[in-house]
Amino acid sequence: MVRKILVWALVVFVVWYLLTDPGGAATFVSHVLNGLKSAGRSLSTFVSKL
Repeated sequence: MVRKILVWALVVFVVWYLLTDPGGAATFVSHVLNGLKSAGRSLSTFVSKL
């Protein structure tokens, strides 16, 4: 039950954040995607060196 409440609280917070600061949310998503791209590139380099 507590976990369900925490998940809903997180969802509400994310929606609130997106509605109140869309520019900041876009920047955050951009940073996350760039991090994933960098991790993928590093993994690809590692596998190709094997």
